[in-house]
Amino acid sequence: MKKYISLLLLLVAACPLTVSAQEYPEGSQRNEHNINGAEWPRVSADGQAYFRFRAPNAEKVEIRSRGEMTKGADGFWTLTTQEDPGFHYYQVIIDGVSVADPATKSFFGMSEWVSGFEIPEPGVTYYKPQDVPHGQVQEHWYYSKVRGEWRHCFVYTPPGYNQAGDQRYPVLYLQHGFGEDETGWVRQGNMNFILDNQIAEGKAVPMIVVMDSGNIWTMPSGGSFATFGKDFTPMLLEDVIPSIEANFRTLTDRDNRAMAGLSFGGRQTYDTAFPNLDKFSYIGGFSGGGSIDLANIDTDYGGVFADRAAFNERVHLIFVGIGSKEDPERVKGFADGLKAAGIKNVVYYESLGTAHEWLTWRRCLNEFLPLIFKK
Repeated sequence: MKKYISLLLLLVAACPLTVSAQEYPEGSQRNEHNINGAEWPRVSADGQAYFRFRAPNAEKVEIRSRGEMTKGADGFWTLTTQEDPGFHYYQVIIDGVSVADPATKSFFGMSEWVSGFEIPEPGVTYYKPQDVPHGQVQEHWYYSKVRGEWRHCFVYTPPGYNQAGDQRYPVLYLQHGFGEDETGWVRQGNMNFILDNQIAEGKAVPMIVVMDSGNIWTMPSGGSFATFGKDFTPMLLEDVIPSIEANFRTLTDRDNRAMAGLSFGGRQTYDTAFPNLDKFSYIGGFSGGGSIDLANIDTDYGGVFADRAAFNERVHLIFVGIGSKEDPERVKGFADGLKAAGIKNVVYYESLGTAHEWLTWRRCLNEFLPLIFKK
């Protein structure tokens, strides 16, 4: 009990304080995910992240995976790191206890609620809010018979949806990765701004996007990747899709239904879409994918690839994307192997200079969206 009381006192002492402007590092700006009134952490366009955390009674403070902070006489701990552009998770470790930074908003990632910061990407606006019509993201509740519980997903509807009368729209089912949840694509991925901007520019067709939890927050005790998140596919097919089609104005044929996911969500996408081509015609894997054995492709996923002509007619797109810093050869080899086996409509995309991170996945989504639902 004493340990938790001490930690509470440390967190109270760590509340963000205003600092005079002359103390800010030159060229830095507030992290866009700071809470109102908090000036730290700060970031700069050259990739510097500046952390400043008040914990006068702590003996050791670290930024997880980034290093130990230095304590000043004023009780503030500081650390400067070099980062790549884009969104990054972090945690503060106070005397061995990991916590979210009280100066920032929280994000679900790394299998828990953590902090986040954004390094500006100079000149890039496709994932930022612009002066264009905006769609809406709403929370949709439904009962899952597969899991025996009430659940919710997030649903993006395009600009003008509420004024469009009886117009119906194609649907993209978009999945997050391991240790994340249904909030990821909106909170960390900015998918709504990406699609708003593309629709306004005429690059993407107006569509509905559904983001549900893949049940892959954390590995259950005694579990394995062989069974991890396996109830997602029947839940999507038997619970989610029927509920979405009953409550939103969707086009319900396979030519107007797509699925994509990042990392482990890419594997769930492949494991869901390939065996169910009566329901999906556009498929995307960002930094992830299924367990296709190219040497025995004719028997994979119940033999769905065996009849090349039939497969190529039904599947309009297999999009395979990855960052250049996350061993892209394996994914490029997969895409090349599909093409060599006679599978058409395969698109390979490599995000230059990025790793297994949200900037890779934002870029993948930005490339994927203009390719789907085009006549």
